[in-house]
Amino acid sequence: MSQIDATQLESAIKCYQDPYLNENLYELKAIQNVASDEQGNVTVDIQMGYPCDGIKGGMSQILTSAIENVEGVEKVTINVTTDIIPHQVQNHMKNMDKVKNIIAVASGKGGVGKSTTSINLALALSQEGAKVGILDADIYGPSVGLMLGFPDGTHPKTQDNQFFIPLEKHGIQAMSMAFLVNDKTPMVWRGPMVSGAVQQLLNQSLWDDLDYLIVDMPPGTGDIQLTLSQKVPVAGSVIVTTPQDIALLDCKKGIEMFRKVDIPVLGVIENMSVHICSNCGHHEPLFGEGGGERISQEYETELLGQLPLHKTIREQTDSGTPTVVAEPDSEVALMYRDIARKVAAELSQRAKNYTNLFPEIIVSQD
Repeated sequence: MSQIDATQLESAIKCYQDPYLNENLYELKAIQNVASDEQGNVTVDIQMGYPCDGIKGGMSQILTSAIENVEGVEKVTINVTTDIIPHQVQNHMKNMDKVKNIIAVASGKGGVGKSTTSINLALALSQEGAKVGILDADIYGPSVGLMLGFPDGTHPKTQDNQFFIPLEKHGIQAMSMAFLVNDKTPMVWRGPMVSGAVQQLLNQSLWDDLDYLIVDMPPGTGDIQLTLSQKVPVAGSVIVTTPQDIALLDCKKGIEMFRKVDIPVLGVIENMSVHICSNCGHHEPLFGEGGGERISQEYETELLGQLPLHKTIREQTDSGTPTVVAEPDSEVALMYRDIARKVAAELSQRAKNYTNLFPEIIVSQD
C-alpha cells in the first residue's frame, strides 16, 4: 500500500473551519498529533480551547469524510479533547486558585431575564463538557437557589467555621445569599455591605476546580457593580437585554461600564426577542425588533443569540428544572448551548493569564 502523503492529509484537515472562530484547526493550534501507518490508518488528535461536546460529532464526521478522500487512507480515527485555560483578567489581577475563568452576566436594568439566562448559560456550559459553578451576586433578589430547585431553608455545609462548601445541582456548583438567609429576610444593606458580602461569598466558597464561574450580577450600573468589577478577577462579561428601547439604553450603560474597567464584553444576549403563543405558536415581537443587533453593531461586539419569551421557559425555571435540563433537545435548549459555545469560544481567544505563574518574593531580616 502506498504511503499517505502528509501534505494532502494536512490539506484535508484544513478543510474544517471552526464554526465559532472561523479558522481551521491548524490556525487554532488545536492539532496535537496526526499519525498514519502502512495499513492506511489515520489518527488525528485534536485539543480545543473551549467546551464543544455538542459539535464534536459533526466535527469528526466532516474531518473523517475529508481525510477518507486522501489516497491510501483506509480508516480514520478522530480524538477530540478540550483544554480550558485561565484567561487574562482586568488590571492583570490574579485568578482565583480553584476558578479558571469568571464570566459576569449583567444587565443595565432588572426584569430582562438575566438570572434565567445566567442559570441556563451555566447549565449549557456544563453540558458542553466544562466544570461550572454559579454565584448569585444579586444580593437584594437572590433567585438562583429557587431556579435550581433547592428547597427553602437549604444551607451549605461549612469547613473550619470559615469556608462554605457550594451546593451542587444538575451538575453545577452554586452559591447564593439565599442559602444563608430565609426568603422573608430583606437585605436592607448599603452598597459597601453588599459588595463585601459578594466578595465573601466568592472568596470563602470552596469551589472545586471550575473551568467557568458564572456570576449573576445585580441589575444596574451603580457602586455595587463598579466595585465588583474592580475587585473580582473577571475574564469576560455578557450583557442581557430585551429589544425594548428603554432596556437598550441601560444595556449601553452596562457595556460602557465594563469597558471602563477593562473587562471585555463577549457579547449581547437579546432575551424575550419574540413572544411565542403556547396555543397556536404565533410569533410576535412584543418588545420591538432588532435592538440587540443594533447594540452589537454599535459597540462592535457579538449578538450571541435571540431567545424567545415563552411560557414554558418561565414554568421550567420556577419549578427548579431550567429549560436546558428539562428539555435538553428542545429548540430553546439548543439555543442556550449555541450561546454557551459562542461565549466560551470568544473567551478562548483572550490571552492566557500568566500572573499566577510568578512566585511572591518575601524579603525578611533574621
